[in-house]
Amino acid sequence: MAWAVVVSVLVMTILSLLRINVIIAIIAAGLTAGLMNGESLKSSVEILVNGMGGQASVALSYVLLGAFAVAISYSGITSLLVNYLLRALKSRRTMIVFVIAFVASLSQNVIPVHIAFIPILIPPLLKLFDEMKLDRRAVAAALTFGLKAPYVMIPVGFGFLFHETIQEAMDANGISLGIGTIAQSLIIPGSGMIVGLFIAVLITYRRKREAPVLAEADSVVEEPVKSQSFQTKHVWTILAILVTLFIQAFWQNLILAALAGIIIMFIFRVVPFTKGDKVVNDGIGMMGFIAFVMLVASGYANVLTQTESVSALVEISSDYIGDNQAMIAFILLLVGLVVTMGIGSSFATVPILAALFVPICVSAGFSPMATAALIGTAGALGDAGSPASDSTLGPTSGLNADGRHNHIWDTCVPTFLHYNIPLFIFGWATALIL
Repeated sequence: MAWAVVVSVLVMTILSLLRINVIIAIIAAGLTAGLMNGESLKSSVEILVNGMGGQASVALSYVLLGAFAVAISYSGITSLLVNYLLRALKSRRTMIVFVIAFVASLSQNVIPVHIAFIPILIPPLLKLFDEMKLDRRAVAAALTFGLKAPYVMIPVGFGFLFHETIQEAMDANGISLGIGTIAQSLIIPGSGMIVGLFIAVLITYRRKREAPVLAEADSVVEEPVKSQSFQTKHVWTILAILVTLFIQAFWQNLILAALAGIIIMFIFRVVPFTKGDKVVNDGIGMMGFIAFVMLVASGYANVLTQTESVSALVEISSDYIGDNQAMIAFILLLVGLVVTMGIGSSFATVPILAALFVPICVSAGFSPMATAALIGTAGALGDAGSPASDSTLGPTSGLNADGRHNHIWDTCVPTFLHYNIPLFIFGWATALIL
């Protein structure tokens, strides 16, 4: 059924905004899509569960990464970082947010570790944020910008994979473009996210804000061990981090990278063997929820794919938009926003959208560059703001390490408003200009 995508995404969004657990919201969305396409409740569940394996590797890597982050925190090296930032950036709230956005941007292209740095860097800084009365929503916006804007605009690292995905998907549907040309088509849409970042940091979340006060027991992360000087164990900690970054960048395998880091921390006694169970348990506490959300989101994407809901939505939309290029571009971007909000992955959405968009764009007279801009923008739309996207789950994993940051209202809603709206407007304008 054509409207299954729209209705199911609305179900997920409304339930999430009502503070229903996001896992329950995604399951409800998946079942809704299945039922609206004529599947029974039992078969809908089976399709959803069968699709969960698609993110098994990601889920395991997130859990191991959480354990590695806890081990690093235990070493005390993070307290050195906090003390340095306290001295260097005290009272410079805006500056520290832009520094975080810059560091996050490096994680996509220069050192392609994606969200791997967040549970390592952010939890130790939460105390600093609270002392500065820094609005954590600004930090969430900075992190999501760094996780998304670079891969949209720059064809290096994860950006190369994204642009290559667009290239291959378009080529499979009859349009051949070089990666450099695709990158040029996405510069203007990506620039919209830069505008969104400045609005979020300099206007919307510039004022001081107190984080909610919760009981000490609500936090799953221990305070870092207080350390006033650099010690030998910090050398081994830095070595573990460097090895992890190298393995992830060279072999593109976060499971092996996180596992190697953990092993080094134990071999060199940075973390005593007796603390092994606690480190793993705390790591699961930090990242286990995110891991399971990714599994369920993969199942939901499988429901939409198996029932051909996305193609049905595009077909019915094309029947109403005629040959007006402005309206066609608007509707296609809107479809991309809805689909990616549900699936939660730009990379997974692009091949689906390209197969549907290319014939429509060709018949409507869009240039190849305009078509690439539409596909890339439509795929990227919804990544920010989606409850199931690692571009929002990653920031929440760090900012909510002490239980004082809400995934939906403090990460998803702010990033949706500040990035999807300008990305939509700039992408729409680009499709009409090129």
